[in-house]
Amino acid sequence: MKKHLYLGIILILSAVINAQAGIELPEIIGDNMVLQQQSNVKLWGKATPKVTITAKASWTETTVTTQADANGKWSLHLNTPAGSYHPQSIELSDGTFATTINNILIGEVWFCSGQSNMEMPLHGFWNNPIMDANKTIAQAGNYKGLRFVNIEHREADTPQENCYGKWKVSNPQEVPHCSATACHFALTLEQTLNVPVGIINCSWGGSRVEGWLPEWKLKTYPDINLVEEMKHEHVWFRPMIMYNAMLKPLQNYTIKGFLWYQGESNVGKHDTYAQRLAEMVELWRSEWKLGDLPFYYVEIAPYNYGWGEQGAFLREAQFKAQALIPASGMVSTNDLVEPYEANNIHPRNKTQVGERLAYMALVNTYTIQGIEDRGPVYRSMELKEGKAYLSFDYARNGFNRMDGIVGFEMAGEDRIFYPAQAIVTGEKMVIVSCEEVPQPVAVRYGFRNFLPGNLAGTRELPVYPFRTDSWAWDPHAK
Repeated sequence: MKKHLYLGIILILSAVINAQAGIELPEIIGDNMVLQQQSNVKLWGKATPKVTITAKASWTETTVTTQADANGKWSLHLNTPAGSYHPQSIELSDGTFATTINNILIGEVWFCSGQSNMEMPLHGFWNNPIMDANKTIAQAGNYKGLRFVNIEHREADTPQENCYGKWKVSNPQEVPHCSATACHFALTLEQTLNVPVGIINCSWGGSRVEGWLPEWKLKTYPDINLVEEMKHEHVWFRPMIMYNAMLKPLQNYTIKGFLWYQGESNVGKHDTYAQRLAEMVELWRSEWKLGDLPFYYVEIAPYNYGWGEQGAFLREAQFKAQALIPASGMVSTNDLVEPYEANNIHPRNKTQVGERLAYMALVNTYTIQGIEDRGPVYRSMELKEGKAYLSFDYARNGFNRMDGIVGFEMAGEDRIFYPAQAIVTGEKMVIVSCEEVPQPVAVRYGFRNFLPGNLAGTRELPVYPFRTDSWAWDPHAK
């Protein structure tokens, strides 16, 4: 009897020792992951305090060593080769226990964040489909270089060390859960660069920009009452919780850049949005410690927000943020919604959103020649003989049409806007007129909550919504 009792105690103690020994890795470091090519990537985790950790990657003969600190925390760096579809592995050992990370690809890694339009997976939401989703999913087995990880929704009042989410390979069973926008970004990037692309999807539907900022930064904003806002009935509206629980634990992972699709939940707060977005990017970059990581983001789509054209003013703030954020760019979505989607905040066309983000990255980050990254941008207006003559930048070869243009409005001194006619005559020039406005003062394009336009450059990238006036926002305007 005693013999069996002693044996049981020994087995229990052995199990406890084994549970405490060995190397513990965060979930973001695991099988199927993508590591940034030609970089000094960071690995980290926990082990027995003061033990020596060795790392041996399959692509090199060099062994890297480090020592866990008094709390068992350790980190080390590995130099990665050029991107390849050849699976790699890394063996980690503490001298007694070893673990191997398998099926690793070397390529490009992008961090995707924001709210529901970034989170929206290929299988869509309830009554919200994704365009051509079945085709994309059916062909998923051919996307050999696509890997993705969805970070689980978690909230925390203080910064955390761990978050949750495991890397997935692309196949018809897994890819329906991949962000549709990020998927099409990755596929376009992979097909152009011919290297694998890994997507870290760290987003939460309904989140505000304040949710992705730390407490110390939020305390500098006079309109943020953390005590009260942390009680908000909708978790996704609470400030700092995504930063603490989901984003902070990932800042050791080596990435190439950021993709951002958010803004809908900050509609009505356009006066602070651009500056806060810029401060968020500056803070993220400083904490990743990888320099001015590129930051490409998506203009919120046309949607019927109600009175006051508050969506248009938020889009304007997004556009202005480009001037505040180095190495950034915004893609327009003004043309990517259908009339029936006026009351659907999740437009189905995520294919072109992802592709446009990829064009932005290919031109500005990867310096690929021949691609255009943005549509025409309003530059100046001249008024004469009751017409407005508009000039544009990024319209090198003119526009996609010369008439049949929709989306323009014109106003006189009374500041009442009427639908206007527009024609293209000559390179980069658009002439706008309106019978109801014989003496025009201002022109707007796509500058309403829901007013999709059809004017674009010759590469079919849309004209960015704009206004020539600087009239203050009127929340009661119709």
